[in-house]
Amino acid sequence: MALVTAAVVVLDCAEPEKLAQFYREFLEGEEGEASANLVEIRATGGFRIAFRRDVNATPPSWPRPENSLQAHLDFLVEDLDEAERRLVGLGGRPIETKDPAGPYEERGYADPAGHSFTLRLVPPSAPKQG
Repeated sequence: MALVTAAVVVLDCAEPEKLAQFYREFLEGEEGEASANLVEIRATGGFRIAFRRDVNATPPSWPRPENSLQAHLDFLVEDLDEAERRLVGLGGRPIETKDPAGPYEERGYADPAGHSFTLRLVPPSAPKQG
């Protein structure tokens, strides 16, 4: 039997209820455990993310160098434009508008509390025809 039964990513923020709502709607998840200081979201594929109240939380300033990227999330999507429209409609904002230097088509964003994350296009898995 495994010692660890699940993993949960936890983001500190001033208003966990509001941030949980943003991610619940974006991920089409459902609310999990909740208390006065922590709200958890369960999304497809068993992904779990929680938001812990910290009234002194300050978002990282990435991509500005004075406060380096502390951590970020990557979300794999099938349609970058559709995902971006949805995120912006929910209160997210673009933070990296340059073409990526790497092999993946991706875009950087911040959630309403300022945590950074990346949307990365899932490469097609079907073999090429012809």
